[in-house]
Amino acid sequence: MASEVMKVKLHATLSNAEADLLTVAAGHTYTVLNISLCETAAAAETFDLYVRDDAGANDFYIYKAQALAANATFEHTTRLTLEATDVLSGITGDSADVDVVITYLDQTL
Repeated sequence: MASEVMKVKLHATLSNAEADLLTVAAGHTYTVLNISLCETAAAAETFDLYVRDDAGANDFYIYKAQALAANATFEHTTRLTLEATDVLSGITGDSADVDVVITYLDQTL
């Protein structure tokens, strides 16, 4: 039976090692509604946000070296559709402390 459920995914401490922020489950489609990145260590940062399709075969950048001021919040509010096996990933340019909150609609067939 098809369903649509609003969900939130929290990721604390995004830093300079690649992090899988959201992985789409088999048989699901996720529509990302909002991504919030908050710098919490009082240091300006840059970050990359990208989609790895087919669990890592290709990277498709949403943001590359995007500036994030000290103690600031960056909001991505454009919808983004992810399909089964897609992975939303992120990394900062340097050692950092960035919290990530992702709001999305989980759809099944």
